[in-house]
Amino acid sequence: MEDILINWSPQETRVAVVENGAVQELHVERTLERGLVGNVYSGRVARVLPGMQSAFIDIGLERAAFLHVADLHIAGQAGRGHHAENGTPTPIERLVFEGQALTVQVIKDPIGTKGARLSTQISIAGRMLVHLPQDEHIGISQKIGSPEAREQLRQRMQALVGKAEEGGGGGFILRTNAEDASDEELGSDIAYLRKTWATIRERSFRSPPGTLLHQDLSLVERVLRDLVSERTGSIRIDSRMQYEVLHGFGETYMPAAVAKLEHYRGERPIFDLYNIDGEIDRALARRVDLKSGGYLIIDQTEAMTTIDVNTGGFVGARNFDDTIFKTNLEAAGAIARQLRLRNLGGIIIVDFIDMTREEHRASVLSEFRKQLAKDRTKVTVGGFTQLGLVEMTRKRTRESLARMLCEPCPTCEGRGQVKTARSVCYDIMREILREARQFSPKEFRVVAAANVVEMLLDEESQHLAGLSDFIGKPISLTAEPTNQTEHYDIVLL
Repeated sequence: MEDILINWSPQETRVAVVENGAVQELHVERTLERGLVGNVYSGRVARVLPGMQSAFIDIGLERAAFLHVADLHIAGQAGRGHHAENGTPTPIERLVFEGQALTVQVIKDPIGTKGARLSTQISIAGRMLVHLPQDEHIGISQKIGSPEAREQLRQRMQALVGKAEEGGGGGFILRTNAEDASDEELGSDIAYLRKTWATIRERSFRSPPGTLLHQDLSLVERVLRDLVSERTGSIRIDSRMQYEVLHGFGETYMPAAVAKLEHYRGERPIFDLYNIDGEIDRALARRVDLKSGGYLIIDQTEAMTTIDVNTGGFVGARNFDDTIFKTNLEAAGAIARQLRLRNLGGIIIVDFIDMTREEHRASVLSEFRKQLAKDRTKVTVGGFTQLGLVEMTRKRTRESLARMLCEPCPTCEGRGQVKTARSVCYDIMREILREARQFSPKEFRVVAAANVVEMLLDEESQHLAGLSDFIGKPISLTAEPTNQTEHYDIVLL
């Protein structure tokens, strides 16, 4: 069983999913930095890029958003279906033009330097259904039971959609939690989603480009819609006001979840119950220690995330092969948890410790896939490569925990290392020599960090004196306590 803890404040909402006393997932939403996925905007085509088969769309954000031809919806077919008579794909420059108004939806948040990714295929998520107002298709989640159960649900949905046809057409996809839903529950979801779409359309006709037409639910409400499952034991929230909001929302859309909802009144902060703040700090660290004495090293780069498994101080097994095998088995579970906890996405390379026995490799891969099956986010895992690496992908729709809570170090600018004081001393001497060839001041004054000045006065004093003699000018030194090691100025006096 899992418990969901909600820590709410006016500026920030934090949600932790806890299973067997260990935090499995963390979700953070800040009022001023709320995620954009699911938002519908009135947009304007700013630029068409035929070479990339894409367009930049102005939706009123700091950076223009990105629309690929595959995400264009025209005449009942998604972009992948646009084909000319000869069978070749229709180019984007024949489908959109600069200045054109489009109703678009964000399908991926801005990440790093990339703008938001958009689609003109609008989908509106309800508790049990996803509404596709531009389609007539009835889809069923693959996670729902047998083919017979899915077909039975499809027939029920077609009948319900037909009855409610006066409220508007459109297609629907049944989510996993619709499997046991009654006709009344499905019918109310259909009515709610169609009403929401009607409101969006009405606003789109009278709103200028850059207008937000529809915003997805807040994180507190999405807890009920997306995180609650049969395995959920309780949902505890520490705000009375938000408890009442959530209770009302639940009674309308998710009556079954309301019984699990509790208002936490304890004196200790709710996140202190499971030391979740400490868990957040550990989730931002590069090293993750395993109970056996082994450890993981997790490095997140722009292109991919790499995870390295090490035995560390673990020597508990009978022989070295068993030591490696047991460390890798424990690491498989720890890595799956860290991916969820840190919300790492994109390409992920896992370097398990090399195993000589094929059955050990198969067992580790099987355990890894078993642990990843708990993930709500789509995950694809390959086998071991020739180099003994496991390649996998995890769908990325929002920033990772580290990118959300941290920023690059101002000293090293995100490199993770800085030049040594000696390297900076030699940079300064080269710079003085360069300046002396162009200018002829009375004196060169070096303003640098205290540790750099100290090295110039001590270990490098002979080289500095030699440089002063060579250029025929005095060189004075000033220590600036606020300077970082790499930062210095050379003043011509």
